[in-house]
Order: sequence, then C-alpha cells, then structure tokens
Amino acid sequence: MTTTEPTPVGGRTEQTTELPLVPHWIGGVPVGGAGPRRGDVFDPALGVVTKQVAFADQADVDAAIAAAKAAYPAWRDLSLARRQSIVFRFRELLEARKGELAEIITSEHGKVLSDALGEISRGQEVVEFATGLAHHLKGEFSEQVSTGVDVYSLRQPLGVVGIISPFNFPSMVPMWFFPVAIAAGNTVILKPSEKDPSAANWLAALWQEAGLPDGVFTVLHGDKVAVDGLLSHADVRAISFVGSTPIAQYIYETAARHGKRVQALGGAKNHMLVLPDADLDLVADSAVNAGFGSAGERCMAISVVVAVEPVADALIAKVRQRMAGLKVGDGRRGCDMGPLVTRQHRDKVASYIDIATEDGAEVVVDGRGIEVDGEPDGFWLGPTLIDRVPTSSRVYTEEIFGPVLSVVRVASYEDGVALINTGAFGNGTAIFTNDGGAARRFQHEVEVGMIGINVPIPVPVATFSFGGWRQSLFGDTKAHGAEGVKFYTQLKAVTARWLDPSHGGVDLGFPQT
Repeated sequence: MTTTEPTPVGGRTEQTTELPLVPHWIGGVPVGGAGPRRGDVFDPALGVVTKQVAFADQADVDAAIAAAKAAYPAWRDLSLARRQSIVFRFRELLEARKGELAEIITSEHGKVLSDALGEISRGQEVVEFATGLAHHLKGEFSEQVSTGVDVYSLRQPLGVVGIISPFNFPSMVPMWFFPVAIAAGNTVILKPSEKDPSAANWLAALWQEAGLPDGVFTVLHGDKVAVDGLLSHADVRAISFVGSTPIAQYIYETAARHGKRVQALGGAKNHMLVLPDADLDLVADSAVNAGFGSAGERCMAISVVVAVEPVADALIAKVRQRMAGLKVGDGRRGCDMGPLVTRQHRDKVASYIDIATEDGAEVVVDGRGIEVDGEPDGFWLGPTLIDRVPTSSRVYTEEIFGPVLSVVRVASYEDGVALINTGAFGNGTAIFTNDGGAARRFQHEVEVGMIGINVPIPVPVATFSFGGWRQSLFGDTKAHGAEGVKFYTQLKAVTARWLDPSHGGVDLGFPQT
C-alpha cells in the first residue's frame, strides 16, 4: 500500500500515501481500521513511520472480550490431550518459522536479528514447558479421610485472562504467559505495546494455523482505553503485566480493585557486584553483554557495576576496551547493537549523560554523536560508561532503560550488599567471584528475586519462575513455571462419599470417625 517513503518530521511523519495498518485480531480474523484512533509504528533504524496500528475504542474492547468469553467453554472442556497437541503444533511451527518473527521484531523494535532470535528462543522454552502442562495440572487425592469419605483437588482454568506486554520483548514476554494460560484451558487477550505490535498478530495467525479454535487467542491493540477496558471488565478474570514500576502499580491497584488476580512485573535497577578475586576479563565481557545488549532495553540488563576496590580502575579499562569494538547500526546489517525504540526514548536516555556530569560523575565513554552503520535519522545512542556515580544521582536511582552502564565503587562486600538491598527495586542481581563461600553468602543475604553467580543476566529457565521483589513485582505470583500454573488455575476441593443406603441418619456434629 505504501508507494513512497514517509518523511520524518520531529519524530512523527507526513505521509504522501496511506500506510499499512496493523489491525486487531478478534474471533480468528483481522478486525479494525475504520475508526480514527491510530498510532504510528516506526522503523527505529530508519527513523520513519512504516505502518500504523489501530487503537481500540470501547466497542473493540467489548468485542474482544465477548469473543474470548464465547470461546472459553468449548476450550475448557476440550481434552487435555487435544489441548496439548495444539500447543505442540504451535511449538513446531514457531521453530520452523521463527526467522520471520525475528525480522518483524527487528523492523519495529530495532534490536539486532541475532538478539531477536534469542528472544524467541527464550519464549519457546515456556511453550515447551506448556506442552507438558498436564503433569502440572494434576490434583491431589486422599482416600478414606473419614469413614467412606475421600477428598481430592482439581485444578481448573479461570476463564478470560488479559496480558499487557511491553515493547522491549514483543514475543518473549507474551510467551512467558500465554502458553501456560492456553494449555491450562483459559482464553487469552493480548494487549501488546503499540510501539511494536506486529509480532502479536503474527503469533495469532500461527496459533490459528496450529489448530487453536477462534477466540482462544485474541490481540487487542491500543492505549489506555484498551488497558483500562481489560482492567475493569467483569468478564476478565486475571491480568498479567510487564512494564515500568509506576504502570505496574497502577495495573495492580486497578485490576485488584475490580476483583481480578494480578501479576504486575515492574522496573529494575540491576547490580553486578564484583569482588577483588573475580576474573576481570569475564566480568568485563559480562558487563558489556548485559549492559548493552538490546541497547540496554531489558528489564534484566545490568545497569550498575558495584566494584569492590581496588578493582575499579582495571575493570573500567577492560570494559572500555571492549566497548571500542562494538558496532552500532541497523540490526539487519550484522551489527552488535541497534537503535533505541523511539526518538523520544533515545532523547530521554541521552539526557542522563548530562545529569551524570551535573552530579559530579565521570563520563568515561559518551555514546552521543557516534558513527553508526545505518541511516542518520535512526534513533541512535551508543554504549555509554559512567564512573563514580553518586548513589544520590538520578543516574543511579532511576531505571534508565538504555545503553548506559554506571560504576559505583565500594570498600567491601558488605557495603555492596547493603547498596543492593536498600534500592527501590529487587529484580535481578549478580555476583562475580571465585570464592564459593562468598557466593553462597551472597545468595542468602541479598534481597533480590533473581540472582546470578558469575552469570550476568539470571533469567531462570521456564521450569522455574521469573519475577523480582519490592517495586519490581506487584502481586505474589511470578511468571511461568509452577507459579504461572497456579496463577492461571483455580483450585477445587471435592469431598465425596459413595455408600450403601444405611448412611447412619441425621447427625449435626462433625464426623469423628
């Protein structure tokens, strides 16, 4: 439909022709486009709008929920064997065609193709976990708890559940949730980020190809209207969310007020504690990988290196050396790091470099104005390294969500742990050391939900659960693994007696034998 390139104008575009539209996916078909509410979707490496996405109005919200509700009884009642076979077929199709999905992610998010493929692979782990969900849905049975009485439990689905996912992982984060929810017998409404919405529609079409009945997986695009519609509608039983802490808190409070189960994963400020005995080459590699991968737009990115002196100077020299070799540019050109997702976000992240200088920190490497392998209008910011960051600075206290790595120097292990434990966030952390006793002490004492020992990004495999502490998680249930199964199911306890007619007559007391 687009015959000419749109022209960038201050972060938006003047279009010389109609752009392709990303519609909703409701009842197994693309829906939307008639209404005036739409959002621009950029190619961040080009800096231009390449398509638009439909923004839901209340009628769209109601239609999406109605379709999911209508599909629920038949999907709930389908045999576990049949549900599992559809999930397995989805897994096979995803494995065969994930290259297509990676290209979509790179074109709208900007991360390099290899990173997009890595994101999909981590999501596939949860799909594979869900192919065996029948094992995790088993209840318990106690025979003869009283004379002729057995008690057993059943795990059953909730109904319609909503997933509100962020821009930074348009495939992986939804796949943390929907494979488990669907395999357990729920119907799902996914509200993806409006910044990179096309991956969700691709996944919906793949589910349909795998044999998923229409209405079991729905995609609803938009802004606050779509979000609030899911949070407040009586037919939506649960909400899963990943995003910034202020929005996570809003999601949690609003959905809970409307009687829903909520798991709302918020922001992070992940620390890497480096002890003097650590292998500094391993640390430097890990800091660069975990700090600048996906342009730092990861909730599990390492954003603060806590160096126990006297290692800081030597470590910074090694990190700086590795940073000099990074190639920044279009993710489709074999670069190491791509652009940030929008011009507005790029500018916000870059502003922290000035804040660091104002607060007395030392900017070791400034990522502004670098040469890139890409179009000049792309949303570029190169890897940035800042030393001696005061813990009172916004550079330290706020989630930057970009390629900015801070170094804080401390005098001891105890000082480093105290720094981590007093922060607002508790998502992920890591320690680098060759001392097994120090590592074991760290995993016991640190107050963070996910911990790496010589592992910089400690995202657990799908059989375990993902989530942090403090302002990194609102609600008491984490994503995927056993916690995900519990979140998407409700428990019934059945007390049964099968006796002959001589049941003993009326007795108002509790059974005692």
